[in-house]
Amino acid sequence: MKFHSDPIAEHHEVPLADDGQWEALVDHWQTRESSPKTRETDGNRCYVVSVIHPEETSTEGKLREIMGLVEAQDDHIVGHEVIYLAAIHPRTYLGQGKSQELAKHAREAGADLLVLDAALSPSQMRNLEDLTGFAVCDREAVILNVFLRHAKTKAARIQVEIAHLEYLRPRIRGLGINMDQQAGGVMGNRGPGETASELLARRLDSRLADLRKKLGKIEQQSSHQRKHRVDARRIALVGYTNAGKSSLMNALTSADGAVRNRPFETLDTTTRSLTRYGVDILLSDTVGFIRQLPQQLFASFASTLAEVKEASLLALVIDVSDPDWRLHRETSEAVLEQLGAHLIPRVYIFNKVDRVHELPEGLFDGIAPEHPIVTLSAHRSEDLEQLKETLVELVCGGEHQLQVFVPYVCAAAMSKVYGHCRVVESESHEDGMWFSLEGSPRTLRQIRNDVEEVQA
Repeated sequence: MKFHSDPIAEHHEVPLADDGQWEALVDHWQTRESSPKTRETDGNRCYVVSVIHPEETSTEGKLREIMGLVEAQDDHIVGHEVIYLAAIHPRTYLGQGKSQELAKHAREAGADLLVLDAALSPSQMRNLEDLTGFAVCDREAVILNVFLRHAKTKAARIQVEIAHLEYLRPRIRGLGINMDQQAGGVMGNRGPGETASELLARRLDSRLADLRKKLGKIEQQSSHQRKHRVDARRIALVGYTNAGKSSLMNALTSADGAVRNRPFETLDTTTRSLTRYGVDILLSDTVGFIRQLPQQLFASFASTLAEVKEASLLALVIDVSDPDWRLHRETSEAVLEQLGAHLIPRVYIFNKVDRVHELPEGLFDGIAPEHPIVTLSAHRSEDLEQLKETLVELVCGGEHQLQVFVPYVCAAAMSKVYGHCRVVESESHEDGMWFSLEGSPRTLRQIRNDVEEVQA
């Protein structure tokens, strides 16, 4: 990502997503991140570098993941390599010798953009660009770009733009303008005025404040909607990106959400009803997790991830066909702990078993003895039926029972019976229904109170 360049005469305003210019915004950042030679072509020609530190063991997995992210932002990979780094160089992250050798390999491959699977500071990125002569994009920028391309709803677009601007805020030196030029004021009269960097920083801060205000209103609406579902049993599908959560969501609820073999295809939380045996269960598909998720995105998507914290049961989906599924599980569990959702009851769903020749005996031993485990393929109907049975049993566990007669005129109680309880047995009478119910203590108490008010 090129953060400094030759001065130009003026600064053009960044298009705003909520003014109906989302396509213009995407084009704006794509143009910024492309070198002048390739701005008229489709995508950058990227040389991808996976940086391995001494404590890391998943060499192939890390390289495969960053290459998948680069492809998801519609760029072309012309070469790649793995660098083993014993210590981080404070100025250039890689050190002068490694950086120059890397630049040589990238030039030979015909690249115009260096992609490093590492989190670079603004100064490291500038120094690395100066040393190599290439525009540089780090891991955080790649993930932000993927989110930018997949944002569909107003909430997701605002969240992604906030994350982008927060990432760019400390990197505004040289965003295509002369950062030493001054604006406003006359020497000897009103002072030197603002430098271009100060002016742009103020504009970014103003834009961020406006976006946060709009996002706050959306969060209030989402919170209000969740309050109306307080008595519902709620299951959240969580897990590493591209683990197959959306495929499971579609198969379990007959939904038609987007399913593609690309990371972060789903950014918005989608909630559908999963009805089984008279029990109304809400199933939510959430944004995927990933190693080293940028903090800007974690903060911006806090309201989206609130669905996870308020769930009755977490269904942690793991792609067992991925060689790094253990690392993905550990990453997902770490994110859940960071969200404060690690104490919520959990079921492990090992997906895509149809892609594995044979599951070794004892493969899952010692993973989480306190949590149930399900193995399945989202393409096998018998597996899905078994999963539905398991989810219903788990989410309805520990419920109380109530035998109650509900008059037909008691509409509020009838609504709760069919909307939030499991009807074990029912019998029709002339002026009402007799029910044997299972449900949460709170819901059963409300039904009993509603009936008593009508009969009083």
